[in-house]
Amino acid sequence: MAELSVGIVVVVFLIAAFFGYLILIYNGLVLLNVNIAKAWANIDVLLKQRHDEIPNLIAVVSGTKDFEKKTITDLTAARTAAMSAGSVGAQGAAQKGLTGALGRLMVVAENYPQLKAQQNFLALQKRLSELESEIADRRSFYNDSVAAFNARISQLPDVFIAKAMKLKPHELFQAAEGEKEAVKVSLAS
Repeated sequence: MAELSVGIVVVVFLIAAFFGYLILIYNGLVLLNVNIAKAWANIDVLLKQRHDEIPNLIAVVSGTKDFEKKTITDLTAARTAAMSAGSVGAQGAAQKGLTGALGRLMVVAENYPQLKAQQNFLALQKRLSELESEIADRRSFYNDSVAAFNARISQLPDVFIAKAMKLKPHELFQAAEGEKEAVKVSLAS
């Protein structure tokens, strides 16, 4: 009889350990998924700040006599597209266009010494440069979170729980070809 009691205790312990292990895997996957959402929200906040600075930049640049209207129009269109992009992939593509348009505006601004001497323009250049750096940092954290999550849902035994939870791999926020090189911003007048 004592042998039967010990056997039952061992079986109950093994079953409890198994379910405890499943709970640990489940909680780990949930935590990784939440970290991805948090990382994306952090990027989204910075992108909004970047989008909010662009009208100020356009206002300063538009006040410069004979400044190229096409450059301003392209930047405005790129900002609108970036603000309306939904998915990570669409956001990456839209940000590529916005970064390119900002870069072109800064290059064109080099031809206007009176613009480069304005404190407002210099302050906006600096602020946008800081935002670009912060976005790059947050994108790195987001991609690290996505990579960890995608690896976990592909590994044994996590893959079985991930399938039961209907978890799918997340998309990396990749640098567009135009973003792989830094935009040249001159703060000297």
